[in-house]
This record gives sequence, C-alpha cells and structure tokens, in this order.
Amino acid sequence: MKIAVVPNLNRSLARSVTHRILVQLHALGQEVFMDEVYRKESFEADVFWENHAGLMNACDLILAVGGDGTIIHQARHAAEERKPILGINTGHLGFVAGLEASEISLLSKLVEGDYKLENRMMLRASYEKEGKQHYMDALNDIVIYRGPKILDFEVSLSDREMSSYRADGLICATPTGSTAYSLAAGGPVIDPEMRCILLTPVCSHSLLTRPVLFSEHACLQVKVSSAVNSGAQLTADGDDPIQLEEGQSITVTKSPLSVRLINLKRSNFYEVVNAKLGERRN
Repeated sequence: MKIAVVPNLNRSLARSVTHRILVQLHALGQEVFMDEVYRKESFEADVFWENHAGLMNACDLILAVGGDGTIIHQARHAAEERKPILGINTGHLGFVAGLEASEISLLSKLVEGDYKLENRMMLRASYEKEGKQHYMDALNDIVIYRGPKILDFEVSLSDREMSSYRADGLICATPTGSTAYSLAAGGPVIDPEMRCILLTPVCSHSLLTRPVLFSEHACLQVKVSSAVNSGAQLTADGDDPIQLEEGQSITVTKSPLSVRLINLKRSNFYEVVNAKLGERRN
C-alpha cells in the first residue's frame, strides 16, 4: 500500500509522532510518501519524496498528522483526489481524527483492511468576483462575518425569501461541522451520518432567532449588507477570508465532493462527542 504522510510540524508533538508513524509503517512493509518540502527535516526512514500533486496522485490513502485544522485542510485535498484519509491527532479536541497520538500501534489494522469508511458530506459556497464565478468547498463550515460589528443578512431558499437576520455572522455547517464553530454559537450536535445543512446565526440581535436545519438538497442564497460599508468576509473551514462587496450574494449548497474518513476503532459518534466534550469539562 502507498501511504502519504502529511504532518503539521508546527504542532509540538507532530515531529515525534510523525517519526513513530514512519517507523511503524515501514515495519508493516508499506511504501511511505511525503511532500518534498519536508525533505530537510531528515526523518530517519526511507521515504519517497514528491511535490504535492505527485504525492496526491501516487498514494492510496492519506495520513494527516496534526489538529482538527490540519486534518480538515488535508481532507479537502483528499476529497478532490477521491482518496480516503486518516487523521492522527496531535492537537486538542480532534473531532475528525481517527487516532490519538498514543494509538499509533493500531495502524496495523489499516494494513489489514480492518477499518470502516465514513462518507462525510461537504458544502460549496459560490460567489461572483470581478465578473467571474468562484467557489469554495468546506468539510466543516462556511462562515460570513465582519468581526465585532453587526451585519444584516437576507436568506432565501431556492430563490424564495425565507428569513432576515441581524447578527455578527452567519454559519452554514455540515453535520461534521456541527461540533465546531456552530456548536460554540449555540447550534445543535448532528450525527455526521445525516445529510443536511445547518444555518446558525452568531450573536443574533433577536430573542427569537434559532439555528435552522435544511435538507441536503437545499439551495441557500445569503445576501449581506450593513448600514455602513459592509466589510464582510467569507471563509471556508477557517481558511484565508474572501472580502465581500456591499449587497453581494453567496449561494450555499451541498458540494459534489465528499470526504472518506477512515475509522480504525469503529467508535460510535456519540462516544467520541462525550469523550471530547468531557475533556473540556475536566
């Protein structure tokens, strides 16, 4: 099996964990590929070095080593290349990670094929900029915000006006993303096996505003404005934001892409939620 290992070496544990992963995979007789940007790190293992495109093309699956942000970022690349991905957590919560740093020995199950693939839906935000149509895909969420200042949002469903919000921001989340920013903003926890779009306002200036669930087939149009020059921004999974123009509309739908997460422990989603959120309480 050809396995791409993609670490975030800015994480304090990532270097040592990556070294242990490489040793374990070689002991299991697997071919290991890494991006050539890591060549200078001098990992003590035999590695095939490729540029990013070559790495994605050569591998059968991807191991992302880092926190949720790293794993989600690499999951989008995996979705584009239709490759399964296993996240190994060296961060804090690690909701989308399949293994913790202390569980590297379980990689033997990966080689044996003893795992479950979880198909996670993604969202796509489409917008126009400089006369051209652009889009961005997200595994967790699409967020429109402006920092500490209020924005006015008009939300339509399939070109029919649905609701208006006055809030600091608006989150469109997948079930996978329901345990991320949306949860902090008061949204519900949704089983990732469900297929739906969650709309959660951030700090809404209304006592009656609540998160809303839509079908996976929903087509949401969000128009953003403000009493002054908007300055609103659009971001996917916390990536670098796109500056929006006053009165600009964004369309949010289910993405044609999806992520295949590798679950080696065959753990139940609610067991993971209780364990991860329980860590926050302790």
